[in-house]
Amino acid sequence: MGNCFGSEDGEAEAVKVMPLRAHPQAAMARPVMVAIAQPNARVAMSPGRPPTGKLPSPATTTSTGSGRPMSSTGGRTNAGSDASAEGRILEAPNLRIFTFAELRAATRNFKADTVLGEGGFGRVHKGWVDERTMSPARSGSGIAVAVKKLDPESLQGVQEWQSEVNFLGRLSHPNLVRLLGYCWEDKELLLVYEYMAQGSLENHLFRSEPRKGGSASPQQSLSWGLRLRIAIGAARGLAFLHSAEKHVIYRDFKASNILLDTQFHAKLSDFGLAKDGPAGGSSHVTTRVMGTYGYAAPEYVATGHLYVKSDVYGFGVVLLEILTGLRALDTARPSGQHNLVDWAKPFLADRGRKLARLMDPRLEGQYSSRGAQRAAQLTLRCLAAEHTNRPSMREVVAVLEEIESMSRGGGGGAGGPGSASPRPTARGGAHGYGGQSTRPGSDWAGPGAGYPSPRPRVR
Repeated sequence: MGNCFGSEDGEAEAVKVMPLRAHPQAAMARPVMVAIAQPNARVAMSPGRPPTGKLPSPATTTSTGSGRPMSSTGGRTNAGSDASAEGRILEAPNLRIFTFAELRAATRNFKADTVLGEGGFGRVHKGWVDERTMSPARSGSGIAVAVKKLDPESLQGVQEWQSEVNFLGRLSHPNLVRLLGYCWEDKELLLVYEYMAQGSLENHLFRSEPRKGGSASPQQSLSWGLRLRIAIGAARGLAFLHSAEKHVIYRDFKASNILLDTQFHAKLSDFGLAKDGPAGGSSHVTTRVMGTYGYAAPEYVATGHLYVKSDVYGFGVVLLEILTGLRALDTARPSGQHNLVDWAKPFLADRGRKLARLMDPRLEGQYSSRGAQRAAQLTLRCLAAEHTNRPSMREVVAVLEEIESMSRGGGGGAGGPGSASPRPTARGGAHGYGGQSTRPGSDWAGPGAGYPSPRPRVR
C-alpha cells in the first residue's frame, strides 16, 4: 500500500466557462506525488491502475450576485428517498464569480488573524460579505463566509478546486455545505463557502483542548442525542448523493468533512475527490485509489473498484467513531488497537458488557442501551467486508431515525429506563485502553469556525 498524494491522471478537465482573466494554463497543472507522514491526510493508497472515468463536463457558471440556490424551476427535482426529498441537482451552477480584489477586501487582505486553518490546498480565511449583494463588508457586519485560497505551490489543489465547482456548485441539499462562489484570476484560485459556526464533527469528538480563540475550559462532549442528530444529517447528505439520477460517490467520508452549523445540523463538505458513479449497467468505477487511511473501503483499496456502497463503509467508520469517541486510526493506542475497526468489531457484535465498554465514557452512560445496540448492529452492517452486504444509505437513514425515536422514548438521554449504567473513566486512559490521541491532527481549526477542510500541508 503506497502512501503518497497522487493525481488521477486523465480525470481532470479544465473548467470551460471562467472569467476573462482566467489563467489558461492553470487547469492543466497536475499535482506531483510526494511522501506523507500524516495518517489523517488524503492519500493515494496504492499504485492503482489507469482510470476509465472523467469528471463531469462542467456546466456554465452564472454570476447572480446572491450566491443562493436556484429556485425549483431552475433545476430538476430528484426522485428517490425521503432523505433526499429536499435536494436537487441544478442544471448549471448558481455561483457568484468574485474578483480577487473583492475577496482580499472581505478577508482584510488575507490577514493572519482571519486564518481558520491550513492544509494541502492552502489556507482558509474567515471573511465578511453583504448578505444581499455578496460584496465585501466590514468585519463583523453582513454574513461570515469561509474563503479557501489555493497556495500557488499546492500539490493537489487545481484538480480538487475544479471538482468542488463541478459537483458542489450544482448540488443543493440541506445537508451539503453551500458553495457560494469562486475566483479564478491569473494564478489565484479561491472558493467561497457558507461559514459553519460549530466547526467539524472531528473537533467535537477528538479535541480535548480548547480551540483557538475559544474558552479556557475543555470543549464539552457531544450528548447522545446530538450525536444521533449529526449522524442522521450526514446520512441524509450521502443518501441524496447516492439517489441522484447519476449517482455521486463522495469517496472521502470522514469526521473532519462533516461540518456543523449553529444548531449542530450536519453538512457534508469537501467534494475534491467526488466522482460520478457507474453508468451503462456497470457496477463500479475503476479509478486510482485515493482517500484517507482508515476510512476507505477494503474492496476499493485492494482493487481500485469504487462502488456507491464504498461510501457506506466510510459512514460505518464515522458511526463507530461517534459511538466510541476514538479516532479511526491512532498509533498512540496500545498495539492491536491502532485500527479502530479491526479492534472494535468483536465488541460491536456483543450486546452485553463488551458493547458498554466500547461506548464513549464521556457520555457518562446517558444513552439508550437499546439504541446503542441498534447503532452497533448498523455499524457492523456498514462495515461488511463485501460491499453487497452493506445497507443502502436510505436504509441507514431509516434505522438511525428509529434509533433516535427509540432513544427519546426510552429516556436514554437522562439516565432513565433505557439508559446504560455509567462506568468509571479513569482506567489507564480516557477509555480504559490507552486513551485517545490529542495530538494535532485536525484538518481545520479556528474560533468557532467551520469550512470544507483542507488537508494537512505536506512538503
